[in-house]
Amino acid sequence: MPMTSDRTPHAPPWPGPVPFAVATPETAAGATAPLPVPWASLRAPSRRRLLLAAASAAWGLPRPLRAAAPAALHKPIPASGERLPAIGLGSWITFNVGDDPQGRAGVTAVLRAFVEAGGGMLDSSPMYGSSQAVIGDALTRLGRPPGVFAADKVWTSSAARGSGQAEASRRLWGVPHFDLLQVHNLLAWEAQLPMLREMQAAGRVRYVGITTSEGRRHDTFEQIMRRERLDFVQLTYNPADRVAERRLLPLATERGLAVIANRPFRQGALLHALAPHPLPGFAGELGCDGWAQLVLKFIVSHPAVTCAIPATSRVDHLRQNMRAALGPMPDAALRERIAAQVRSLVG
Repeated sequence: MPMTSDRTPHAPPWPGPVPFAVATPETAAGATAPLPVPWASLRAPSRRRLLLAAASAAWGLPRPLRAAAPAALHKPIPASGERLPAIGLGSWITFNVGDDPQGRAGVTAVLRAFVEAGGGMLDSSPMYGSSQAVIGDALTRLGRPPGVFAADKVWTSSAARGSGQAEASRRLWGVPHFDLLQVHNLLAWEAQLPMLREMQAAGRVRYVGITTSEGRRHDTFEQIMRRERLDFVQLTYNPADRVAERRLLPLATERGLAVIANRPFRQGALLHALAPHPLPGFAGELGCDGWAQLVLKFIVSHPAVTCAIPATSRVDHLRQNMRAALGPMPDAALRERIAAQVRSLVG
């Protein structure tokens, strides 16, 4: 039976529990010594940007990407100027394959294609069942390829367990440090965000941020964006979900925050609804051969968006997604035409 993907809204067919059955917000373990490249995250944006850039250089950045297409869209992280590929990869549901050999082989194939296409950001969470361990296994099988931007989250209501959970996640990935750690869905953010900043100051993580999804808690999210020192925010954004354009995306630009767009395909439901309809004629002007590419081009062409993180368990879909970063991008007028076309078809 084929594995599920971002283009189908169904649960994965492999054996084992779904993420909510295997994950709780209370996983925790151990601690780790600081990396030998510490830096402080200071309040002054200009000084902070210089320090982040220095740390990136000390860690050997920019790191090489295998077979990266020269024309692929990269966008800067405002805090440092480091450039990220505009199309990343999520792991919610699609990588939760447990110990199933076929499932793990499929994830490894997807990650191999991701790296070969010049992919950067790979995003996961303790909430995503076995995804972190599966990622770690796949990266080992691939020989720990360079260029992966390791992004994960803290997801625990316990103030005391956040650091231990982050260390447990790092060990599952098998990475020396995370590039980005985020407070997942604002859970206990008052305790976890200061902890992440302490890790950042000690050189144990490069960037910190917060996440939300499906339009939840935008008022609180906005308040945190205005008050706290952040490098990244992650939120839902696509042609059918544009509420973030009202306040959050303009505020991210104002505050110099990188933006990760999650649920670009509404966990496959958006593409499922669009699939029966032919692409509009203007899609050819952008080099799109499918709805997935048109949706992704709409997302990453927004000036405030740094990258999108579609999830998939299929190599062919992964390659289609990555090609969205190639060729022309829609301007503001064409973006409105894309959104209007999507609204007319899916409501």
